[in-house]
Amino acid sequence: MNRYWLSIVAGVGAAFTIGLLLLIEAKMANIVLVMAPFGASAVLVFGVASSPLAQPKNVILGHLITAFIGVFFYQYIGVTPVTLAIATGLGVTSMLVSKTTHPPAGANPILIMLSGQGWLFLVTPVLIGSIIIVFMGKGFEKLQQHHPSKA
Repeated sequence: MNRYWLSIVAGVGAAFTIGLLLLIEAKMANIVLVMAPFGASAVLVFGVASSPLAQPKNVILGHLITAFIGVFFYQYIGVTPVTLAIATGLGVTSMLVSKTTHPPAGANPILIMLSGQGWLFLVTPVLIGSIIIVFMGKGFEKLQQHHPSKA
């Protein structure tokens, strides 16, 4: 497939997936399924699906690990410029050591600490949203494979 077609399919996949998350969120009271780092995750999952950084383990666990760190710091340590920096660094180190590196997840401790999120945030949007992104990414990847390019 030519790269322009792949780019269009990737953009449509990302838009459709984020739109789906927002639609589900709008229909279900008290459910949050979208957070800003998911936009960057969509770039990797839909745009460079074969990258090690876009693999399901990396997307899901990278977001979950760094989100846990953000909630832990917010709940038990506090939010200061120093703790924001430490939590972000700890998130990066944790992803690298656990081989779950997913760059968009590096923003999670900052987002979570500055917005004051609790433990439920780990389930929704982090876990459920990242799983949906991965499944949608795999679906669009199969779609692309079933339409071979003539270019």
